[in-house]
Amino acid sequence: MIFIYNLFAHITYFFLKISSYFNPKMKLFITGRKETFSKLASINTNDKVLWIHAASLGEFEQARPIIENLKILYANHKIVVTFFSPSGYEIRKNYPLADVVCYLPFDTRLNIKKFITTVQPKLAILIKYEFWPNLLFELKKSRIPTILVSGIFRKKQHFFSILGFWTRSFLNTFQHFFVQDENSKHLLNHINFYNTTVSGDTRFDRVLNILEQNNTLDFITTFKNNKYTTVAGSTWKEDEELLVEYINTSATAEEKFILAPHNINPSQIKKLKESITKKVVLYSEINDVSLSNYQVLIVDTIGLLTKIYAYADVAYVGGGLATGLHNILEPATFGIPIVFGDQKHQKFKEAVDLKTLNGAESISNYEEMNRIFTSIREDQKLRLMMGDTCQNYVAKNAGATPLIIDYIKTIL
Repeated sequence: MIFIYNLFAHITYFFLKISSYFNPKMKLFITGRKETFSKLASINTNDKVLWIHAASLGEFEQARPIIENLKILYANHKIVVTFFSPSGYEIRKNYPLADVVCYLPFDTRLNIKKFITTVQPKLAILIKYEFWPNLLFELKKSRIPTILVSGIFRKKQHFFSILGFWTRSFLNTFQHFFVQDENSKHLLNHINFYNTTVSGDTRFDRVLNILEQNNTLDFITTFKNNKYTTVAGSTWKEDEELLVEYINTSATAEEKFILAPHNINPSQIKKLKESITKKVVLYSEINDVSLSNYQVLIVDTIGLLTKIYAYADVAYVGGGLATGLHNILEPATFGIPIVFGDQKHQKFKEAVDLKTLNGAESISNYEEMNRIFTSIREDQKLRLMMGDTCQNYVAKNAGATPLIIDYIKTIL
């Protein structure tokens, strides 16, 4: 079975290299991995290394509370952070608490053997669901303590199928599973993995910490001008089509809108701006205008969204109508109602939970968006109730990080 997997892995990587000539994101995926071992050259054989792997940006946010604690507790260790996806690496490649940030090599046997031999981690922490066969087999072979953090399992995964005997063998690598919910623990127990703890999701700890930082942005204060403001974060084309229709046809003159698209390609930003009939300004233009006179602000940069959510009266979080819902916990921690697309949210536990608790609403079309946005805007009691529900949900589910750190102390 491993022979077939490795053959398939090499074939896949060959085609990925070809596609990199035509796809900018895939080019980053391929060329970035060429720098992995040069970046790791700063690791010496005498170094004590703690290695954390996150697939992308969302998983990195789950890793951050762990990394921050490890940096304090084990100051004499080096921290290596790896990513699988360019969307995570490109944004966090200069993360100051890590000694090395690089791509995880593609999962071929020789790549992974070289990586593990180079890093020689005292502990491997994998976030949520990174189950690469060669990686896990090499970790087990090298007897490196390995834990899964913020894991979440579903019955449809191969591990739990009748024919899942091979994929189940990957799980033997893990010394402990810290999972998000009781269902994940039950599924693992059912296939005889009892080394599990329901810790919850470390992202709750991460977003709670956001409230302790300075979230003031003077230009947002000026733009908002004490008016009712909708913040739409990490939006995709499918989200933006509905938002633009609402802005153009249903928004009152007293409403303000801040759009922070997932794709900030200049041509896409230009197209978005031109589709809006209200007075609109880009973040890149704010130094030359009187911001309070504009109704729509498009944020054509990255790194500001978390603080911008602090100014929202309602948040629309993108991705639910496209590839998958983005982070709704960041706006939730500020105690505001949340709206998101209906099609691609079911795999996100926090989205399902907040819908059930009536802290969030999902929409599939413009009519639903118009109805929900209007009811939240016009009913202050509803708005406050939804916001309180979101904030209480975040506070109630925090606390995963201390459990995990206590366990790590028993290993190191």
